Amino acid sequence: MALDLWAYENETVDSGFTKIAGIDEAGRGPLAGPVVSASVVLPRSFPVASVNDSKKLTPRKRDRLYDHIYENAVSIGIGIVDPVEIDRINILQASLLSMVLSVRNLSPVPEYLLIDGIFEIPVDLPQKPIPKGDALSISIAAASIVAKVTRDRLMRRYHLDYPEYGFEKHKGYPTKAHKAAIERHGCCPIHRHSFRGVKEYI
Repeated sequence: MALDLWAYENETVDSGFTKIAGIDEAGRGPLAGPVVSASVVLPRSFPVASVNDSKKLTPRKRDRLYDHIYENAVSIGIGIVDPVEIDRINILQASLLSMVLSVRNLSPVPEYLLIDGIFEIPVDLPQKPIPKGDALSISIAAASIVAKVTRDRLMRRYHLDYPEYGFEKHKGYPTKAHKAAIERHGCCPIHRHSFRGVKEYI
């Protein structure tokens, strides 16, 4: 039996809410770059086909779905927290902050939030955290795609400033090539100084 990706949205609508935002983040694990969250409100007519957890999609399919989501969504909000703030407040708090910022950038304001993960976020709206929500909710899956593509494009832009690190390939994640580049060149301004694998080279 196929999984109903609208199940959480339908349950929320049955409770009396209409504008429902799915929220997800990208970039908790990298050694460099920002953490990016997206909040997405989808119309009830949005087709499910191919929309899934962004980590399970090819880059080409993600880009295609990103465009499709932007063409059809009721509203999309993006929240970005930079490496300096990540180092200041820690990556978990920075991830939650990026989610808050993405909600604040939604217009109209949503009535209910479906959040990937186990944590609520500090906004005055009813909300439901859903572990592995990016594979269970169509709205969260759409947000995961938007967040991932947005962050990947930022990292490709950073590659133009710091080509020696190969950000266009690994997007700041702790790959063997990235670690070797840090060892060879030291840190650049977008590295997260509080992360193991970086702080040793400051």
